[in-house]
Amino acid sequence: MNPGIKHTADQARPVRFARALASPIGVIITLPALVIAVGLVVLLVGRSATRNASDSMARHQLAEQANAIQSDVAFALDQASPLIERLRVLADPQRPLADVGVRLYDLIVGRPGVAFLSISFPDGTFRGVQLQPDNSLAVQESSPGGNAQWFVVKAGALVPTKNEHTSYDPRTRGFYQLATTRKKRVWTAPYTFFRSHETGITCAEPLFAADGSLIAVLTVDFDVGALSDFVARPALDQARSIVFTRDGTVLAYPAGKSLPVTDKLLRGADIHDPALDALFALAPSNAQHFAVLPTQDGAFLSSIAPIGGNRAGIDAPLDWFVATVVPEATLLGPTHALEKSSVIASGGALGIAVGLALVLAWNLVRMRKQVAASRAEARHAEARARELGSYRLVARLGAGGMGEVWRAEHRLLARSAAIKLIRAEALHDPDSVNEIRERFRREAQTLASMRSRHTIEIFDYGVTAEGVFYYVMELLDGLDLESIVVRYGPQPATRVINMMVQACASLAEAHDAGMLHRDIKPPNLFVSRAADELDIVKLLDFGIVQTLGEPAQRPAQPSQRFPDTGKLTQVGAMLGTPGFMAPEQILGMQLDGRADLYALGCCAWWLLAGREVFARDVGEAKLLNRHISEPLPRLADHVRGWFPPELEAVLASCLAKDAEMRPDNARVLAAQLRAIPIPPHHDWSDVHAAAWWTNYQPKATAPNVPASEVQVIMPGSSAESTMPSHPFAETVVGQR
Repeated sequence: MNPGIKHTADQARPVRFARALASPIGVIITLPALVIAVGLVVLLVGRSATRNASDSMARHQLAEQANAIQSDVAFALDQASPLIERLRVLADPQRPLADVGVRLYDLIVGRPGVAFLSISFPDGTFRGVQLQPDNSLAVQESSPGGNAQWFVVKAGALVPTKNEHTSYDPRTRGFYQLATTRKKRVWTAPYTFFRSHETGITCAEPLFAADGSLIAVLTVDFDVGALSDFVARPALDQARSIVFTRDGTVLAYPAGKSLPVTDKLLRGADIHDPALDALFALAPSNAQHFAVLPTQDGAFLSSIAPIGGNRAGIDAPLDWFVATVVPEATLLGPTHALEKSSVIASGGALGIAVGLALVLAWNLVRMRKQVAASRAEARHAEARARELGSYRLVARLGAGGMGEVWRAEHRLLARSAAIKLIRAEALHDPDSVNEIRERFRREAQTLASMRSRHTIEIFDYGVTAEGVFYYVMELLDGLDLESIVVRYGPQPATRVINMMVQACASLAEAHDAGMLHRDIKPPNLFVSRAADELDIVKLLDFGIVQTLGEPAQRPAQPSQRFPDTGKLTQVGAMLGTPGFMAPEQILGMQLDGRADLYALGCCAWWLLAGREVFARDVGEAKLLNRHISEPLPRLADHVRGWFPPELEAVLASCLAKDAEMRPDNARVLAAQLRAIPIPPHHDWSDVHAAAWWTNYQPKATAPNVPASEVQVIMPGSSAESTMPSHPFAETVVGQR
């Protein structure tokens, strides 16, 4: 054959192949083939990616569930330390049971996972409060070989329910012997409780006198029933979480209330669950890990994580674990269904290719229109958001977790004001929305009812169409008492006397109206100036105000775990700032205006000494205990400059542990302060005040200055202040 002819034929083959592909028949054959080929590749890649993503998501969900239970159990166990600190105050055999029983009852209310609080004395006398199977609480007192008396608490008093013979002697129990042998706070190994026979664990601590003799053994108990109620949160469909020890003792399980109760420890085999049997057959690791559990009912996935650790300040770690078990079909079933549907979709890909393209194009056009409309709506909403009633927002001066404080102007009167608001989108937790709204409404109504010059004045209150809660207040020029000391140090005694007298005027009006502030602290007392008037004290933040005589408790509904008190804070909760709370407020007792006077005395101490009454070099529980029981330090040792002994005496009476020893009311306190003799050369005169404001306080900023440069301080909590912050914080204890 001629080589030239062969070369020409070789060049013609690609041309003929290209023409065949471009022909109608070639397009009909090639395009479907390409679509099928691409579909198969996408199917295989997508199947692999879907499986990997599903596996990762399953592990993540299981890990989140285990971590949530781990955090909840750790939270429950960590309650032991503050509870034991408070039990110390009650460990006195001479203290009447009528008093001790009510206080034990108040301590356990709202403590998830806690089943028992008790005090055992060396003579075998036993006092405690126990969570009953129906979630009610019962107070008990017994003695060895004698009678066990049972009570319930009604209207703040013990009501006897039954009296029975008992052989119970706490001195023979393991927790008592372990605590007295170790002579320090300990965790017991799991054991069965004397009366309920439920498996549980105890944190016990011996209390010794100065001579080394044993006073009592204090305990906080956690049993299967209480912990099971606490961890039974089905975050995943058909998921079960269980808390257990390394040797297989069960400490918490969602069906804990229906599990068998015997005088033996509850073991994993007692539950009769194939998935848990497979779980307990594994050796738990000290690190979080995942496992596939094959059973006759199908495969289960499990996340196992260590829990316990060093809890309640005890060096010996708890060797506990938490596991979340869920059927594999629950998590990976949708993945298998997706794989089947993907095969069907690939088979029909050729027929719907054009339709998908049209749908995609239509969706793109629609999405572009939606984006344009959303942008326009957002611009419109932004413009409307800056208008609240007759006020125009000018600059944001501070922001907290949910609220904001703005400098605003009245559109017609050109009057400057401060607006405090809570946006609806900031209320993430649906369960707390009503409480937050009610607290906001209460604060606005409380402020509106006040007429004292020394209470922040409110102009308006309302809710916008977008769900923004707001109220309008006077705009203050000055700084709070916290910032005064942080910036300029302790203040002269005569200036402090003047400030406290003004604060008494606001409190007197509030107390006359039957309202307690409950959160008097330096950030909530504001020193301002208005025109030629200087050193005007204003009382702020009535967000947790309480009505005098408000009932301590109302009967609980059967479906409620916590009693309904008719207040924003449940029974057993403590609301306030730890360094400025009266002993009766810490102990959850009935309050009157003298609790606010105690806090005001703490504020005066802060102004004079530049420090709190009791230093914050200890934990919160010890700080609260100092306010309850420790003697008052000598204020004169911490004050520089002129300091009249009459002032120290007045403040000592304000800070008396017993409310009966304090001034009767704010007017009496103000009169005592005015009666303190002040030599003329130590007086804080108008000249001194004018010099201080001229030399130290920056001038108010014009309304059009950017928010980052605004020096005017707004009313509100310390979280909303633009001044340097000292670590005062509002604390809620006993609720979660």
